[in-house]
Amino acid sequence: MSRPELTGHASLFYNEKEARKYNSSSRMINVQREITLRAIELLLLPTDQTSLILDVGCGSGLSGQVLEEQGHVWVGCDVSRDMLQVAQERMEESFQLNDKEKDKDKMMEEEESSDSDDDDDEDNECPSRGDLMHHDMGTGLPFRPATFDACISISALQWLCYSNSAAQNPKRRLIRFFSSLYSVLKKSARAVLQFYPETAEQAVLISECATAVGFGGGIVVDYPNSAKAKKHYLVLSCDRTSKKQLPQGLTGEDRQSSHVQVSKQQQGKKVKPVRKKKGVKTKEWILNKKESQRKKGKNVRPDTKYTARRRPMKF
Repeated sequence: MSRPELTGHASLFYNEKEARKYNSSSRMINVQREITLRAIELLLLPTDQTSLILDVGCGSGLSGQVLEEQGHVWVGCDVSRDMLQVAQERMEESFQLNDKEKDKDKMMEEEESSDSDDDDDEDNECPSRGDLMHHDMGTGLPFRPATFDACISISALQWLCYSNSAAQNPKRRLIRFFSSLYSVLKKSARAVLQFYPETAEQAVLISECATAVGFGGGIVVDYPNSAKAKKHYLVLSCDRTSKKQLPQGLTGEDRQSSHVQVSKQQQGKKVKPVRKKKGVKTKEWILNKKESQRKKGKNVRPDTKYTARRRPMKF
C-alpha cells in the first residue's frame, strides 16, 4: 500500500468520502485517541489549570475531542475542508445535546426552586471547547505571538516533506512552519508533533529544521522494535535553557521481561536452540497406514521386503 503523501495534496486525498470513512472507523478512532493521550502526556501540562492548545492538522476533530475530555481549550487548523466539515458537524451535535440537557435541568430547577438566577452564567457555557480554521501549515501559522500554552499535531507533519508542485520546497515549508510555531507559542510552552517518516533522512530533516529556528528537544520513539506500533514524537521546547530532560520512549519490555526469568548460571552463556526431532516412521506404522488406505479403496503398492527400508545416503 502506497503512502497517502505520494498521491498528491492532502486536501485532494482527504475528500468527503475519505473524511467520513476516517471519522467512522473504530480502529482509526482508537489509534488517534491513544496517540493524542500520549502527546498530552509528553506535553507535561500543569494539572491544576486549563490550557489553550493548538492542534495542527486537526482533521475531523478526533484529537480535539480528547483535548476537551482532558479539560483543555483548543484551536484546530487543517488544509482539508471536508475533514473540517466533519469536525464542524460533530461540534454542532454536541451543541444540540447540550441544549437538550439544559432544558431538562431547567425543568428540574423550576420544580425544586424558583430562584435560579445564580445558575444563569453556568448555562451559557459552550458545550464544545474548540474552534476550527482552514489553513495550510506549510505557509506559516497566522496567530498572534505568544498565544498558545502548547501545541500538538497527530499524523500531519510528514506531509511537509513532500512537494506537490515545482514551487514547493519541503525544507522551506518546514522552516516556515517551525518559525511561525515558535512565534505563536509562549516562552514556557512545549509542542509534541507525532509523525510517520518514510525514511530516516526525513526524521533528521524535520528535527534539524525545528532546532534551526530556536527549538530545543528531540525525537522520542515509542516501541522502536515494532513495525506496527512504532511511533515518532517530535518533542519541542521553546526554552532551550530548561533543565527538563527529553522523555524516554515506550518499549514494552517491562511486560515481556516479567514473564521471563533467567538464572545466574545461564547469564553470559550461549544457549543452544532446542531443535525438535522429526517423527520417525517405523515399518509397523507404514504397514498400518497402507492397510487403512486399501480399506478406503485407494490404489496402494503391494508390500515387499523393501517396504519401510531406509534408502542409502546420497553421494
